[in-house]
Amino acid sequence: MRRYSERLARLFFGLFLYGLGIVITMKANIGYAPWEVFHAGVGLALGQKIGIISIFVGFFFCGIALLLGEKLGIGTVFNMIFVGIVIDFLLSFENFYSAQNFLVGIVQLIIGLFVISIASFFYISSAFGAGPRDSLMVALARKTKLPVGVCRGAIELLAVFCGWLLGGKVGLGTVISALMIGFCIQVTFKVFRFDPTKLTHEDFHSTIGKAVSFLR
Repeated sequence: MRRYSERLARLFFGLFLYGLGIVITMKANIGYAPWEVFHAGVGLALGQKIGIISIFVGFFFCGIALLLGEKLGIGTVFNMIFVGIVIDFLLSFENFYSAQNFLVGIVQLIIGLFVISIASFFYISSAFGAGPRDSLMVALARKTKLPVGVCRGAIELLAVFCGWLLGGKVGLGTVISALMIGFCIQVTFKVFRFDPTKLTHEDFHSTIGKAVSFLR
């Protein structure tokens, strides 16, 4: 049970960091990161908050990941819901630090990307199932045999293009994010000696089975 609690703590810590990292990149004020461009664009089209859109988009990518044979678990669901809530919660604070010039913005953006990368390590390594976007990243890495960083970068570029068409905020920071997020994840995973393609995630059936056994 202690091991299970540690995994849950790892999951929620990673998800909070993920939401924090996203807000840090947004507050860099030099252009939203790729997924935020997409979420903001969809939000503008539908008149919804960016965190809410993030949740609904997550459900869509879950479907694609399932079709590609990726296992989904409670971590996938919590990722969809919890990260969106954290984003909207942190954005509600008017005094959240916002970069006032371009150079500070670049530094803040890069910090945010590494926070997202570290967050990915924590919540994916909890083995409760990767989030929708990371599930797609891992599934593509398995299918194509390409590095996870390359797969992530390709997904981010597609998100930017679609978000831009919908009116999402695009700037130099968007380009930097799209080009660097794969690199940041690759470096972070290498530092932690973590290969997500070799990790066996616990799916819903396994988690429920363990919970039932514990209650008995």
